[in-house]
Amino acid sequence: MGAFTAISFLFLNFLLLLLPGPSSSLPLCIDSRAPFTLNTSLSFCPYNGSSCCNTTHDLQLQKQFQAMNISDAACASLLKSILCARCDPYSAELFTVSSVPRPVAVLCNSSVSANSSQSSQAQNDFCSNVWDTCQNVNILNSPFSPSLRGQTGLPANSSSNKLTAAWQSKADFCDAFGGASMDGSLCYDGEPVTLNNTETSSSPRGLCLEKIGNGSYLSMVAHPDGSNRAFFSSQQGKIWLATIPEQGSGKTLGFDESTPFVDLTDEVYFNTEFGMMGMAFHPNFAQNGRFFASFNCDKVKWPGCTGRCSCNSEVNCDPSKLAPDNGAQPCQYQTVIAEYTANDTATKSLGTTAKPLEVRRIFTMGLPFTSHHGGQILFGPSDGYLYFMMGDGGGAGGDPHNFSQNKKSLLGKIMRLDVDNMPSAAEIIKLDLWGNYSIPKDNPYSEDSDLRPEIWALGLRNPWRCSFDSERPSYFMCADVGQDTYEEVDIITKGGNYGWRVYEGSNPFTPQQSPGGNTTSESISPIFPVMGYYHSDVNKKEGSASITGGYFFRSQIDPCMYGRYLYGDLYAGAMWAATETPENSGNFTSTKIPFTCGRDSPIQCTSLPGSALPSLGYIFSFGEDNGKDNFILASSGVYRVVRPSRCNYTCSKDNATAVGSPSPTSPPSSASQLHGSFRRILALFSSLLLLLLGAI
Repeated sequence: MGAFTAISFLFLNFLLLLLPGPSSSLPLCIDSRAPFTLNTSLSFCPYNGSSCCNTTHDLQLQKQFQAMNISDAACASLLKSILCARCDPYSAELFTVSSVPRPVAVLCNSSVSANSSQSSQAQNDFCSNVWDTCQNVNILNSPFSPSLRGQTGLPANSSSNKLTAAWQSKADFCDAFGGASMDGSLCYDGEPVTLNNTETSSSPRGLCLEKIGNGSYLSMVAHPDGSNRAFFSSQQGKIWLATIPEQGSGKTLGFDESTPFVDLTDEVYFNTEFGMMGMAFHPNFAQNGRFFASFNCDKVKWPGCTGRCSCNSEVNCDPSKLAPDNGAQPCQYQTVIAEYTANDTATKSLGTTAKPLEVRRIFTMGLPFTSHHGGQILFGPSDGYLYFMMGDGGGAGGDPHNFSQNKKSLLGKIMRLDVDNMPSAAEIIKLDLWGNYSIPKDNPYSEDSDLRPEIWALGLRNPWRCSFDSERPSYFMCADVGQDTYEEVDIITKGGNYGWRVYEGSNPFTPQQSPGGNTTSESISPIFPVMGYYHSDVNKKEGSASITGGYFFRSQIDPCMYGRYLYGDLYAGAMWAATETPENSGNFTSTKIPFTCGRDSPIQCTSLPGSALPSLGYIFSFGEDNGKDNFILASSGVYRVVRPSRCNYTCSKDNATAVGSPSPTSPPSSASQLHGSFRRILALFSSLLLLLLGAI
C-alpha cells in the first residue's frame, strides 16, 4: 500500500509537470518520496503538518547539531535551521542543483527574481547572513567543508573549524553554497519554504530607494502648511528647512546648509548618546510660528540646565548613592523641551529662520545615567497635545531602579502634555510639574490616582521613533529598544503598560540588579508587542541590535507597500514591512524586505563591501512628507522610497516605469523554463520506474 501511494504521488507530480504553469516546484523529499503528515510536531526542527522527517530523523539532526558544539547563540540558531532544511517538504529541490545532490540546502544569495515561484521570504541574503554571523565561530564537523562541496577552499587548518579557515571570502563561500530563487528553482532562507499564491502576489518584492541628500539628520517633520517642504534636524542642534524635489526630477534636497532655520548648538550638549533628540511644530505653526525642540544639556556648561533630578525621594531613589556614569555625576545631564518661534513675517508659514531664544521652557528633568532617554516629541493629530517619549534612564542595564514600572517616575514613559494652556506659577507648584504645561483632563491619572498626571503610557525601555498612522490616528506606533534579546513595536494606548522590566517583549525578564525593587508579573496587565525581531535575526557586527520605528506606508508610489508598517534596525542591515491581517485586528506579520538604490538616483549610492545592499550606515529615523512619501534618515544621507520599477523590483499593482530608469528584467525564455522542468521530469520518471520495479 505504501509503494502504491508513493507511485500515485509521483505519477501525479509527473502529470503536473507536463502542464503549463508559472511554477514547477513540487513537494518532494531527498529520497524522492512524498512528504508525509506528522501526527505531532517535531521536538527539534520547527516543522509540523507536512514534513520529510519523522521523530527518528529529528533526533538524528538534534544529535548532529549538538556534536557541532557551537558556542555563539546567533550562529547556532542559523546552523540549526540549515540542518532542519532536510525536513522541508521541498527538500529534494533545496538539496539538488543541476541534478547534483548537495550536503547543504541552497542558501538564498540574492533577491527573488521577477518570475520566482518562491514567496517573498526568500528575498533576504541568507547566505551572507550565515557568513557574517558564523565566519569566526568554531563549528565542529562543519557541513561547510570545501571537500563536502567538491570545491577547493583554503588549505586545511586542523586547529580551526571556522569558515574563514576554509574559505577565502564571503563571495567564495556563497558561490559554493548560495543560489538565487529563480527560473522555478528554490533556495533556503532560514524558514520553511512557502510559495507565492494569488493572495501574496501583490507583496512587495523589495524597497527601491533614491538618495537625495548627503547630510546626517536625526529627525524630519513635514511643514505644517501642507507644502513640499520639511524640517530636518541634526543631533548637534541645528534645524534646516528644505524643499523636497519631485520624484523623477533628478534633483536633491533644496536648502543652504550654511544657513539653518535655527542653530541651538550653544544650548545642546552633544555626544554619542546626547544631543537634539526631537522637534515638533505646532499644528497652527503656519499662523502662530510656534515650534518646540527636545534636547539634552549639561548643567556644568550651561546655566539654563536647571531641572530637578529624576532620582528623588518620591520615586525611592537617592542620587547621593548613585555612582558616576561614564564620568558624569547623577543628573549632570538633563532633558529639555523648549519653545521657540519663527521670525516675524506677514505670514508665519513663509518664515525661513528663527532666533535661538527660548519663548518658554516647557520641561526640564535631570537624568540619573547617560543613556536611555528617548527624547522624541510629536503632536497628536486628533487631540493637538504634545507627546513626549522618555527612556528608563539607563544605568547598568535592566533598569536597576525599576523606573519604568514606578508610577511616580517619568522615566520609561510616554507623556502627554497640553502646551496651549499654560499654568500659573502657583499651579506648577501645587501640581509639582516639571515646567510650563498643563495636564489634559482625560490623561490616565483621572482613572489611576497612583500615576503621575503627565503619564500616558508606561513600561517602556527606550522608545525610539513613534508615529501616528495618517489614515488611522488611533494607531499610535512606537518602537522600543530591547535589552539582550528582542526589539519590539507596540501600539500605544491610554494607560497601557508595555511590560518592561517585567518582560522584554513577551519574554519574562530577570534583572541582575534590583536596588529599586521588583514588580511581579501578577501585579500588571502587560500589553505585548505587535511585531519585532530577535537579535539573532540581524547582523550583529556592531554589537547588539537596536530598533528604529517607522511609519505606515501611505504613499501611492509603491502600491505593494501601501498600508504596511515599515521599520528597521539602527545598524542598517535590515528593514521589515509588517502587514495587518485582517485590517484593524492588531495582528501583524513582519517580513524582512530587501532594499537597493535606483541607478538613476540623484546622488549615487555606495554599496557595502561584498554585498548588494546600499551602504546606508546607521538608520537613525524614518520620515514622512506631506505627500506621504517615506524617507530614511541615515548616517550616510537622506533616502526616499521610490517606484519599485526603478530598481527592477516588480509589483503586480504597478504598471509604470519611471523615465530614465532601467527597464525591468525580462522574463526567462520558454526554453529555459522547459529546461529546468525537463530535468525534474527525468528525475521523477526515473524514481517512478524504480518504485514500479520494486512493487512488482
